[in-house]
Amino acid sequence: MTSPPTQDVEMQRLLEGYRQFRETYFEGNKPHALYQKLVEEGQNPKTMVIACSDSRVDPSIILGSLPGELFVVRNVANLVPPYDNDPKHHGTSAALEFAVQTLGVRHIILLGHSHCGGIRALLTKSDTEMTPKNPSFISSWMNIANAAKTKTLTHFEQAPLELQEKMCEEYSLKISLNNLLTFPWIHEKVTDATLALHAWRFDLGTGMIQGFHTERQTFEDLIV
Repeated sequence: MTSPPTQDVEMQRLLEGYRQFRETYFEGNKPHALYQKLVEEGQNPKTMVIACSDSRVDPSIILGSLPGELFVVRNVANLVPPYDNDPKHHGTSAALEFAVQTLGVRHIILLGHSHCGGIRALLTKSDTEMTPKNPSFISSWMNIANAAKTKTLTHFEQAPLELQEKMCEEYSLKISLNNLLTFPWIHEKVTDATLALHAWRFDLGTGMIQGFHTERQTFEDLIV
């Protein structure tokens, strides 16, 4: 049985946030100009962000965006699977299709971050832990980044776990960046220069974002 909202501290906090939202964007049941425009004209974001589900990494807060500016999909470890035209459920791929084909976004940002629980699980859990009798959605999903784990443990086998995580986070971003290009309609728009792809890593400890520079193959501060 769930507690009534008035007796739940966390729910009280959320409801207070909701009240502040209403005061900012609505007057009674009438939307202010921003939401009125979004209702009348629909959404027209120019940027899609693929972010981690981690509660500490909210793209709208980090990037200071307003409602309607970002089309966001969040999943464990901000991964993009390779293109696969099968009848299974593909949440991230469906969001990509809608953002690129219907909304016509001009940018796709992969927003990774430090201290990622998905990446840590990938690095520290044995491949044998998932069995038919003990299935794991997380393990199956993180298999997308297996090559990042292999590369990290090959080149940084004796490094501290924190450095291994950082490198694996960066390698996994590169994998997802390459996977984006396996979608034919993304590859076409990138080739035509009507769509740009970005791989960013947000550091929870410093608040800094480093972006992947394709020519130099390095992650560099976005703001110097």
